[in-house]
Amino acid sequence: MRIRIVDAFTDRPFSGNPAGVLLLDSFPEDAWLQSVAAEVNLSETAFAHPLPAGGEADWALRWFTPTTEVDMCGHATLATAHVLHTTGAATGTVRFAARCGVLGATAEADGTITMDFPTSPLTPVAVPDGLEKALGAEIVAVHDTGAHIGDLLVELRDETAVRSLAPDFAALKTMSSRGTIATAAAERPDGGYDFVSRGFFPAVGIDEDPVTGSAHTALAPYWSARFGRDDLTGLQGGARTGLVRTRLRGDRTLLGGRAVTVVEGELHA
Repeated sequence: MRIRIVDAFTDRPFSGNPAGVLLLDSFPEDAWLQSVAAEVNLSETAFAHPLPAGGEADWALRWFTPTTEVDMCGHATLATAHVLHTTGAATGTVRFAARCGVLGATAEADGTITMDFPTSPLTPVAVPDGLEKALGAEIVAVHDTGAHIGDLLVELRDETAVRSLAPDFAALKTMSSRGTIATAAAERPDGGYDFVSRGFFPAVGIDEDPVTGSAHTALAPYWSARFGRDDLTGLQGGARTGLVRTRLRGDRTLLGGRAVTVVEGELHA
């Protein structure tokens, strides 16, 4: 079977966030899916298979980190939609049936793919004991992001504080069910993005994820409320970065980005 590695939320190879993508006829046993994801050893590997015509979705979609299955993943969904459109397996809008519900992905004329995800609910919470020490930075505010992504959204004082983080991953592992999203407003209003973020997910086997689409279902409502605008652009990452365009639509968040296939080959398993 064909296996591909796609860099998502970027228009050039070796940037953005890489994801493995396998298109299947059906889902094999979970243990096999997990073994493939561990072998690929990227933050997520996406597995998809076509569904019968006439239903609420066109493809079934699942995502696995090297250690576990997750409820929601943006960059691997973008990577899957990119593969479907570039191989001719799909046109227009593709509907995916996933653990978090039905997700849409629409290919635009300029190559951008716009995804339709549920907006994550934000609940203010007290700063957990040890979180500032684990991050190594002063915290402005903390929000819980709900069940599907299970992260703590942590605002820091400025962009420099986010960029310079060097967390204690062992300590962060116990802070939330999935991860910690550190964020701040962009320092330069003319820099091409409105806010920055970095995502740390040691609890699911990923110390740092370069560009986390699902995190932007929480970042979008957070910063849209702050800036008073529904359309924003986020820059995520440390050494490797990518841009995510967000559009808040009430209980849905649109995530836009581009992708490029960098590896294609045969899986012998």
